Amino acid sequence: MKLLVVEDDPKAARFLKKGLGEEGFVVDVCHDGEHGLQAALTGQYGLMVLDVMLPTLDGWGVVEEMRARACDTPVLMLTALDSVSHRIRGLSHGADDYLVKPFAFGELTARIRAVLRRRSGASAQALQFEDIVVDAKRGFAERDGRKLDLTPKELQLLELLLLHQGEILTRTYIAESVWEMTFDGDSNVIDVNIRRLRAKADDPFERKDTAVQDTETVAASRQLPKAPTRVRLPAGSQKPTPACMPSSRCGPSSRWPRKR
Repeated sequence: MKLLVVEDDPKAARFLKKGLGEEGFVVDVCHDGEHGLQAALTGQYGLMVLDVMLPTLDGWGVVEEMRARACDTPVLMLTALDSVSHRIRGLSHGADDYLVKPFAFGELTARIRAVLRRRSGASAQALQFEDIVVDAKRGFAERDGRKLDLTPKELQLLELLLLHQGEILTRTYIAESVWEMTFDGDSNVIDVNIRRLRAKADDPFERKDTAVQDTETVAASRQLPKAPTRVRLPAGSQKPTPACMPSSRCGPSSRWPRKR
């Protein structure tokens, strides 16, 4: 899950980026309201953590403009302004939650996950696709009742692919979502990790037609490799839908093709 933190205090921004990154999120940071608003309007973030007292445009103005432009990215507001009237103002402008500084970091992450659960409409913690179950929040995945021994990045990659069943994802989007890096056309990190994921989640099982197999991983435009790696989950079950889908980032790269 990719988050946007809008915080003008460099120390607080670094703290949030580091802590949320350790919780498994990919985090971008903006330091003023105008840049935060423009980043939010791209629609590539699952949630925004928004400070109220910002230069150029305050947090209330940011969330109000987002909602006016039909951007429904969830917003959790952070502020030292703790009066009831300030909280009401934030929520009435379209924020999903409001947390007063100083706060316990554990409470922040719990509130973020609660907002994401409410927005997705998912009451269950885990994603399930046929005999594969992924619970990234609890840090495990299993297939046919057997636990898969995945690294944190492999778990994030499998979760990302399950969330986007039937869709095409660029290598750039996968790299930014899982590794928080800009894709390098000469890098094979995605191919290597997909091969490792397939080795753990598919090779030990007999039912190859319903396992991780044939999702194309194809770089966009001129970065197209000669021999793309393939990993697939068959389409079929209902997939959960993220609150704000990255429309501009969807291009030739990874997808779950339907059964033939």
